[in-house]
Amino acid sequence: MRKKFTPGKRYAILALSAVMLAGCANSSGTKTTQAETTVSETTESQTEASEVQADGVVKTTAGLIQGTKEDGIYCYLGVPYAEAKERFVPAEEVTPWEGVRVADTYGPMSPQAQISGVDGESSQNGTDNNSQNLNIWTPGVNDGKKRPVMVWLHGGGFSTGSANEEEYDGQALSSSGDVVIVSVNHRLNVFGYLDLSAYGDKYKYSANVGLMDIVDSLKWIQDNIEAFGGDPENVTLFGQSGGGAKVLAMMTSPYAKGLFQKGIVQSGATETMGVKFNTQESSTALAENILKNLNITPDNIEDIQYVSADDLEKAAAEGLTQTGEQLQIPTWTGDSYAMDWEPVVDGDFLPTDPVTDDSFAEAGKDIPLLIGSNLNEWTGYFESDPVEPTDELTAALKEAYPDKTDLTAEHVDTTLIRLPILKIMAHKADQNGAPVYGYVFTYGNSHHGAEIPYVFDHADENDEEKELASQISQAWINFAKTGVPGTDEMPEWEPYTRDGGATMILDAESKLVHNHDQNLLKILASDYVY
Repeated sequence: MRKKFTPGKRYAILALSAVMLAGCANSSGTKTTQAETTVSETTESQTEASEVQADGVVKTTAGLIQGTKEDGIYCYLGVPYAEAKERFVPAEEVTPWEGVRVADTYGPMSPQAQISGVDGESSQNGTDNNSQNLNIWTPGVNDGKKRPVMVWLHGGGFSTGSANEEEYDGQALSSSGDVVIVSVNHRLNVFGYLDLSAYGDKYKYSANVGLMDIVDSLKWIQDNIEAFGGDPENVTLFGQSGGGAKVLAMMTSPYAKGLFQKGIVQSGATETMGVKFNTQESSTALAENILKNLNITPDNIEDIQYVSADDLEKAAAEGLTQTGEQLQIPTWTGDSYAMDWEPVVDGDFLPTDPVTDDSFAEAGKDIPLLIGSNLNEWTGYFESDPVEPTDELTAALKEAYPDKTDLTAEHVDTTLIRLPILKIMAHKADQNGAPVYGYVFTYGNSHHGAEIPYVFDHADENDEEKELASQISQAWINFAKTGVPGTDEMPEWEPYTRDGGATMILDAESKLVHNHDQNLLKILASDYVY
């Protein structure tokens, strides 16, 4: 569920020596062959000496790794944090290696699948079930400093995407904020969320192993990030679209409690993905349909370990449609029936949905949350049916967005993302725990994903974009540092409450508003209750 980023500059692969680091090799694109170098003929004393001398060699719990360096930022790509030796079961600890592992190339990503209602084909090039690896950008290593750690969870629903996209390169953000940026690959779709728990204790956690991978990455960060100049006691999760929904899932799971301190959700919820997740009933039915499509029974369940990725994804795609029609589950677009891959509320790993009837998930009560959406979202991509203007509607549009003189009602996102986000904000505020801060990104064509280059401080088409990128990225950094977003140039960012409705409008001139679109939303979606 994200816009494909148009690749820009690509960094050259520079020579790597023991004592001088080169540029961050292959820091764009999605190349996935993991390079590994073993120093096999070095004596023990020589190895110890090189540990001291070599700039950028870091000791992890599994062994030594060598990064690269560009413009003062160290970069480590494809670092393994766990190891999935089989499908549909929790990953294990990484097998230790000898010598120095060179971390200059992105690692494998999860096998890919389509999201319902999104056209296209999924390639399995560079994919692997054993995709538990992460990327790190940091201003310093082995320096004793404890910088805030910002962990990026990529978009693409729970079906597609990877941490290896150029738009997620963390060098600029790490440099501008003196923070450690980590992006995480993890299992997706059928590989991450096929519920085989009815087919033996081995598969007890199969419905949520994709999320368990993320928990494993956070545990790895706890054990290792200090050597990369990070503070394991100040970790912020941030993600867009499906990545934002993953942040909400982590805030819901007791298994992740204590592994991070703050959450940022960018356009990360629809009514059926983020507010709620898949039920045990639908998850069980989906597994039955997929196994039937594969001619696999309880007696030969282990055969699923050997089905090709393409055949497994094909059977899964058919099963998602079959189960959605069978149980009358609407797609995220609301125009047909089909399931999508999501976590499963199993009463254990996920005790509840993120949003409960009268509150928010208990595990997330003490976690400050920065959350928002974009003005246009998917209306910025697709042609929308015109909304008949009325005097009341025209006045409500002007009240909500007075600076958007050309804005028409059909280009205002409502029930797809904005209102589900408001529901999360309101229920989180009702919980009377840690604060929640709200925003709406309105700059330009504020389509789904449009804020990403501003968050990562990449936007540089003109001075206005550069300044907005500086402001938004710094607001995110300050939230990671202190739990309060904003910058000196922005108005004071007040926490959201139902009565106050404080929301930051992020634009060329950002401003704090209160219940700014309340009347507009009542007109456009009068039946929605949050």
